[in-house]
Amino acid sequence: MKACLCKTFGSPSSLVVEEIADPVAGPGEVVVRVKACALNFFDTLIIRGKYQYKPEMPFSPSAEFAGVVDQVGSGVEGVSPGDRVMSYMRWGAAREKVVVAAGDLVSLPDDIPFEVAAGLTVTYGTTLHAYRDRAGLKPGETVAVLGASGGVGQAAVEIAAIMGAKVIACASSEEKLAFARSLGADMTVDYSVEPLKETLKELTGGKGVDVVYDPVGGELSEQAIRATAWEGRFLVIGFAAGDIPKIPLNIVMLKGCDIRGVFWGAALDRDPEGHRRNMKELLSWVSEGKLKPHIHGVYKLEETATALEEIAARRVQGKVIVTP
Repeated sequence: MKACLCKTFGSPSSLVVEEIADPVAGPGEVVVRVKACALNFFDTLIIRGKYQYKPEMPFSPSAEFAGVVDQVGSGVEGVSPGDRVMSYMRWGAAREKVVVAAGDLVSLPDDIPFEVAAGLTVTYGTTLHAYRDRAGLKPGETVAVLGASGGVGQAAVEIAAIMGAKVIACASSEEKLAFARSLGADMTVDYSVEPLKETLKELTGGKGVDVVYDPVGGELSEQAIRATAWEGRFLVIGFAAGDIPKIPLNIVMLKGCDIRGVFWGAALDRDPEGHRRNMKELLSWVSEGKLKPHIHGVYKLEETATALEEIAARRVQGKVIVTP
């Protein structure tokens, strides 16, 4: 089978596509023929050796996929060859076949395309976990989404709107904000030309925002937390800006607000049933037409490097999908 491989840490151009041996399902495992997999910002870091996980070489990027069960190992029940499934595996999905634990699979309804399902697990799973399990987001509350046009930002805008929140999309250009408005954002802030704290305060009539969704980090984080409402919740999602901010704790005390970490990967291991409930909810929203994930582009396996370069250059709006 073909696989996109990282054999040495470096830029996307260092990736190669080669023929490797087909995987074999061991006890409790399933081999899935990958129909589509998705790339995320962290894939640009993991191939450079700058992510929290450092896989053994060689490895494939991509942490989420959708496909068809090809082979079932001993002891596996409730899964059969031909079943449509989706899953998350930290890395390794950018290849024609993958082997995963049967318990990690989520059943995929027939009406949802593989390309859509492949991009649901990480960004949408993270976001629903963030809003529901960490923030306790309620209808009518106001959410400020930083980096609102990227993969995770797109998910944050869409899900907040579905959950009945008022959404303020924050991004660095009018083009990106127009995209966020098309996803359901009620208000927007261009933080390349507008002061984030003051503008968020103005848009909320001085009250401040109830929830901040921050996958960006850097200098924007402190501005956003200063714009939270009393007992607001600041969700730490990631640090796409590259800098991990140091927040003065007196802000937290004076606002009576919370800083809440969102480590979806760990939550997945600690509460697998909660993850399944969230994925079932997301799939039902897609089936009902409430959630319509935007796909930035679909690339061939041989174009994985090009797709990652697009993500690294911040030229992506929505999900990036690879079809082996």
